[in-house]
Amino acid sequence: MPIVAQSTETTDWVSRFADEVIEESERRAPGKPVVVASGLSPSGPIHLGNLREVMTPHLVADEVRRRGHQVRHLISWDDYDRYRKVPAGVEGVDASWAEHIGKPLTSVPAPHGSAHPNWAEHFKAAMVDALAEMGVEFDGISQTAQYTSGVYRAQILHAMKHRGDIDAILDQYRTKKAPPKKQQSQKPVDEAELEAAEGSGAAGEDDGSSGTAGYFPYKPYCGGCGKDLTTVTAYDDDTTELTYTCTACGFSETVALNEFNRGKLVWKVDWPMRWAYEGVVFEPSGVDHSSPGSSFQVGGQIVGIFGGEQPIGPMYAFVGISGMAKMSSSKGGVPTPADALKIMEPQLLRWLYARRRPNQSFKIAFDQEIQRLYDEWDKLDAKVADGSALPADVAAHSRAVRTAAGELPRTPRPMPYRTLASVADITAGAEDQTLRILSELDPTDPLAGLDEVRPRLDKAEAWINTQVPADQRTIVREEADAELLKSLDEASQQSLRLLLDGLAEHWSLDGLTHLVYGVPKVQAGFSADATPKELPPEIKTAQRSFFALLYHLLVGRDTGPRLPTLLMAVGQERVRALLGG
Repeated sequence: MPIVAQSTETTDWVSRFADEVIEESERRAPGKPVVVASGLSPSGPIHLGNLREVMTPHLVADEVRRRGHQVRHLISWDDYDRYRKVPAGVEGVDASWAEHIGKPLTSVPAPHGSAHPNWAEHFKAAMVDALAEMGVEFDGISQTAQYTSGVYRAQILHAMKHRGDIDAILDQYRTKKAPPKKQQSQKPVDEAELEAAEGSGAAGEDDGSSGTAGYFPYKPYCGGCGKDLTTVTAYDDDTTELTYTCTACGFSETVALNEFNRGKLVWKVDWPMRWAYEGVVFEPSGVDHSSPGSSFQVGGQIVGIFGGEQPIGPMYAFVGISGMAKMSSSKGGVPTPADALKIMEPQLLRWLYARRRPNQSFKIAFDQEIQRLYDEWDKLDAKVADGSALPADVAAHSRAVRTAAGELPRTPRPMPYRTLASVADITAGAEDQTLRILSELDPTDPLAGLDEVRPRLDKAEAWINTQVPADQRTIVREEADAELLKSLDEASQQSLRLLLDGLAEHWSLDGLTHLVYGVPKVQAGFSADATPKELPPEIKTAQRSFFALLYHLLVGRDTGPRLPTLLMAVGQERVRALLGG
């Protein structure tokens, strides 16, 4: 059932989805908690694209909670998926892990040095910690635990009994022309169900075993080698005796499926089975699931076999990283939520997902763009505080800074991120120097201690240390560039004298900003207070030349941190020495 967006200028996308989810839940299960769901496969690093799979239902669930309804946000950990391939670039993993391909993720050893018992738990743990920092409340469900404890036994037997009906649905898509090569998925496709051989399944996902014995929507893990390279060769509906053989090791056995717990339904059957079993009302899916024969579309037909209904929910668009292509969890090195939370506060990360509709793609900045994003966030924060923000922006801000459970911890005194990054860059993290500089930024309200600007200061420092290339770091000159000073013409020398004469009087962040922009104005015969509208275009050129001269004299480069911040970081005495004063 599609989401129908109601036309409104006073509510945001989350509120509109919450309206529909509450109504639909009351229709399907009156008086019971609203159930929304996400699915994550811990087959490798769970990246920021996968986070949209969680944040979309989280934001809707949180809005439903704010309205006084009970909600369950389920995260199904698809840790009973097959280990499909060794991801590149994962620390502590080498080619020897290839021997585990085909086993459940929970049966694969964790990377070397990990404190976790297996592969799935290793990658799951980082995501759990990140979600906790972001204030995401959820009920986690291990599919390994569900399958191996027999929770789904009745559903498995039901699927096997109705395998002909399932096969007929799937057959509608097998005969269609294969679609063009699909975009890389950001919803982790169930790795155990990716097709072992080309040919069946219109969307390239395994839809079950078909052979001389017929179609079977269930795949056992081998009792010999533990892998899923098995083929069901016989099944008796009355006794539930199932016979399979393994193409990897040759093992074969006959088991009673009503007692057997070492296997799982194939993905296109597993997903709709869970919808029905859990009573899921809302679950988003990636844009790759919109193609004919995709899991979401086929699942909408198969779910009825289990007596359920397809969840409502939007298709969500890709999340990118500034300067990087689309992300894939099968490759190493893609940023994860934990990586993002090292350099940005959880409020900012939540805001990036809350302010865009699910069908809108967006980028998360790990480069210089993060400074602009923080400026934008701080402006919104101020507008919300003074009541001038638009209603949809107020809603997105509210979803970023708090959940139904309360406010997220925040930096008591949020100084501009770019200022904190510049100071961290110049001081190389020295706390005494950092406190000195930050305390001088506003002489009327000096900083009492660094805890006032944490954790934002720590995030900015981490960004400088991990994301800014060494050749872009700021290193202040030890001595004045005597040769450059001697070569300056009279106009350049005058600009330096004007700056040095005004240092003491303007020694604050705002004061130095006024000073460095004002020197070229005064030299051209205008007031230092003249606005851009009152000035000829060539003043901007003069300002850029003046700034470049200061950067060369202070740090030996054409550019650097904002000059007012840089001047304060260097200190009056040293500035005078480096500028020949």
